[in-house]
Amino acid sequence: MKTNDYIKFLTQQFVNYMAVPKSERKQQRENKKQIKEPFVSNWFGIIPFAFMMLLKRK
Repeated sequence: MKTNDYIKFLTQQFVNYMAVPKSERKQQRENKKQIKEPFVSNWFGIIPFAFMMLLKRK
């Protein structure tokens, strides 16, 4: 990607970001935080989940 293309892309993203009202941006951040996966699943996959299920079963 050329430098001019990258600057153009960043400018477009910034303009789109600023076009959205502040309250809507805040709401989007809150929604993103609510649907966020747990830390253990995010970093280590399904193995910790399977281990917890095994321990709960016993």
